[in-house]
Amino acid sequence: MYKVLFLPHNKTVEVKDGENLIRAAMEAGVHINASCGGEGVCGKCRVRIEEGQIEGGLSEKLDEKDIKQGYRLACLSHVKSDLIIRIPVESQIDTSSLNLKTAPRQKARIEEVSFEDLKTDDGFDLPVKKILSEIPRPEASDNVPDIPRLFNDLKHNHNEDFLDIDLPVMREIPNVIREKNFVVTTTIAQAIGEHSKDLIINVQAGDTSDKNFALAVDIGTTTVHGHLIDLLTGETLGEHVDYNRQISFGEDVISRIMFGEKPEGLEKLQKAVVESINRIINRLIKKTKIAIKEISAITIAGNTTMIQLLLAINPAYIRRSPYVPAATHYPPFNAVDIGIKVDPHVIVLTYPGVSSYVGGDIVAGIIGSGLYKSEKVSLYMDIGTNAEIVIGNREWMVCAACSAGPAFEGGGIKFGMRAAKGAIEDFAINPLTLEPMNLTIGDVRPKGICGSGLITIVAELFEAGVIDNGGEFARDTGNKRIRQSDGIYEYVLAWADETQIGRNLTLTEPDIDNLIRAKGAIYSGCLTLLKEVGLTINDLDQIIIAGAFGSYMDVEKAMTIGLLPETDSGKISFIGNGSLVGAKMSALSNQIRKDVRDVLRRITNFELSETTSFMDNYVAALFLPHTDMGPFPKLKARLDRNRKNSSKETT
Repeated sequence: MYKVLFLPHNKTVEVKDGENLIRAAMEAGVHINASCGGEGVCGKCRVRIEEGQIEGGLSEKLDEKDIKQGYRLACLSHVKSDLIIRIPVESQIDTSSLNLKTAPRQKARIEEVSFEDLKTDDGFDLPVKKILSEIPRPEASDNVPDIPRLFNDLKHNHNEDFLDIDLPVMREIPNVIREKNFVVTTTIAQAIGEHSKDLIINVQAGDTSDKNFALAVDIGTTTVHGHLIDLLTGETLGEHVDYNRQISFGEDVISRIMFGEKPEGLEKLQKAVVESINRIINRLIKKTKIAIKEISAITIAGNTTMIQLLLAINPAYIRRSPYVPAATHYPPFNAVDIGIKVDPHVIVLTYPGVSSYVGGDIVAGIIGSGLYKSEKVSLYMDIGTNAEIVIGNREWMVCAACSAGPAFEGGGIKFGMRAAKGAIEDFAINPLTLEPMNLTIGDVRPKGICGSGLITIVAELFEAGVIDNGGEFARDTGNKRIRQSDGIYEYVLAWADETQIGRNLTLTEPDIDNLIRAKGAIYSGCLTLLKEVGLTINDLDQIIIAGAFGSYMDVEKAMTIGLLPETDSGKISFIGNGSLVGAKMSALSNQIRKDVRDVLRRITNFELSETTSFMDNYVAALFLPHTDMGPFPKLKARLDRNRKNSSKETT
């Protein structure tokens, strides 16, 4: 066994000879960016060997200078002695910015969702509700058994007529009902099927009817969000975000599916995401001082792969034609059955999905945004590694998913990173000197570029004429910031002594190409869906953008690069985390759960890979902003004006 010390965390772990360094880091509780799931192709897991000996670790992602300084890729390195490993800032997963309250940067309105609208005259119609009962004490003349006695009270005094009960609850009832002189609080999980029975999941001694809480969870590929909700008031008492611990096994769903096919892979992925949920629960319990026994339900939304990994269902066939998941609907189950650390009675309600790549997170977003009950023809977009698109209104809906790749989350970008402290999030360029103005998250020295920053940088460089519509840098500027490095043209955003990482921070032509491919996939997905239903962009009444990334995206810059269609910004609204909004709504209203079933009946899924017009639209979108400037008249006018001004200055 060898000891491995990870700096700057000062965490040590003992591992066997030949252990993979990424796995050693996981054992130590140290997180390293590992976008490709250990294949050695992303280059994100750079570490520096300060003492000791490893085997492997070399890659074309490391240059000669890196190698001489002791840098290796952790995923390709194997322990051969006691080690001291230093993790540079660009390789660390920084959680410090996840829970910061910062103002979104978009130039469009934020759509506020009112949970008060879910109330009836009697309050919220809760999927999991509590009822206070005072049960008549048994006597010689009234010797009805304990459980029928409780059922009779619920039927005659509370109109609860169609009930079932769990065996573990039956075992507790004789003692519980006598603990407070036959005053008990019964927790009932309401069914939504016409002939299904409501289920008694818990009985507590005394009156605890004023203490009923739920946890709403959005399981994203990158992050897990949790809100603790008071089910009586609808108030969010606390919220917390953490990285999805599955990141250590791959940054996108495909790499995780592939890891899940390895021995014990599925088990490790399941445990990783449950650990994320448990960490959030622990943080919320400490923050709110709510007793964990008073949590009655957990509502969860996530994409199809995330939900199947949560439930340890093999997702292997999601990535193989004809792309069929094991299921899109999931029964209620007890949280403890999958390792969530709450009381045994807590029930989990999971949003159903549509297909392999349009999951419950999008269905939750349709509910949360109100699209499903609006007369307006709406375009709903959730932009990420996989971008999901829904078009429709209360009468009809169509949906599709397109693989945008990880560019919007920093993947495939030389200095790309998630939105954390030190990421360039805003940018401007002097059109004469081509000098940059970089703004970073946390107002510190830059160490990388996040997705929203990438969009803004490329948009600014394009409008300034630094890059052309094919994404190539101007070759004749004579400016030192535009240069060739290893045969690749790049723009230097910050010189080495201006950064946290001690290296020149650049944007390269391959970076721009990756962004163009990502935005092209999304834009062409929108055009293809519109064409399939006989509509154009001009027929849209509103565009709803969901997701944390979308909230920090400058919509004008997104239009400039052709990610969004050029339209009046008044038509665009941001819902934030639509998946989480939908999860909260289903925790507060049983009617919402019924509405979900109706939505699923009305929505038609398109597989873009099987839709002939998609590839034509995609190829046409592989330019800035597009091969056809017709749909971008405002941008065309600005570019023409810039060229005229540039010509005057040259003259």
